[in-house]
Amino acid sequence: MTLRRKTDGPDDVLGPIARAGISAGTRPNVSFEFSPPKTPEAEETLWEAIRRLEPLDPSFVSVTYGAGGSTRDRTHRTVLRMLKETRLRPAAHLTCVEASRGEVDGVIQDYWDAGIRHIVALRGDPPGQIGGAYSPRADGYANATELTAGIRAIGDFEVSVGLYPHVHPESPGVDHDIDVLKAKIDAGATRAITQFFFDVEGLLRFMDKVRAAGVTIPVSLGIMPVTNFKGLKKMAVPMGVQLPAWLGNLFEGLDKDPETRRLLACSVATEMCARLAEEGFSDFHFYTLNRADLTYAICRVLGVREPDREKEAAA
Repeated sequence: MTLRRKTDGPDDVLGPIARAGISAGTRPNVSFEFSPPKTPEAEETLWEAIRRLEPLDPSFVSVTYGAGGSTRDRTHRTVLRMLKETRLRPAAHLTCVEASRGEVDGVIQDYWDAGIRHIVALRGDPPGQIGGAYSPRADGYANATELTAGIRAIGDFEVSVGLYPHVHPESPGVDHDIDVLKAKIDAGATRAITQFFFDVEGLLRFMDKVRAAGVTIPVSLGIMPVTNFKGLKKMAVPMGVQLPAWLGNLFEGLDKDPETRRLLACSVATEMCARLAEEGFSDFHFYTLNRADLTYAICRVLGVREPDREKEAAA
């Protein structure tokens, strides 16, 4: 069961961010998600973010796979470039949508041959329909559980799978979601990554149930530093992600004030992470949206920092 922090010490007048600055706790495991770029300008922005975050030595970085496999080639190129030009450990997203088993198996084998050893296995959404009704191909993988088994049959990959801290839109309830996760683990999944969330208390209750059900694999908590509330709402509603009223209130009236939105985004996400770290969570997965600054700042609060090369040289 997750332990709730007791507030009876001299530093309790401070918030979780300040307490994180005082304490020297264990460095958490962080990972970063990027999306393959569509234009030369977007590629430059992506690689600026990668270079900024690379020195933080994340456990892994993942590269998304567009709806219907629409970014398959770009995902592949981005992952291979990371493998060749950085010290990062890239994980390639892979979905079941709009592809036969043979086609998907070919992608898996290509990753193995290229030296990629980590795949994020997701069922995926229909092309252009986040949260849309899914209909598997007769000759394809039906879901992420089958895909996970298929990946593990081809190579000894690390396989991360998705997990909804809120009930999945197509699920009858939390217990069903946990049963699906356990089936994925039985198929070979080695890690779960949650969808982004903003209800910390709800997340704590959910993770209590997950661990009580006997799930022992690492669970990385998905963190989304939101700077555009309208865009977030458009994305979250089809996914069934609940957005609390307080979050909407914070961003109300700031459509033309991007700088204030960025400050608020950093504040909200940092406080969430600091609180969750106090609750004992040690794995955080950041949806970077191909930007580094907010994620970098949050990591600093968590104690994830670049090595001090001058001190290392002097030692």
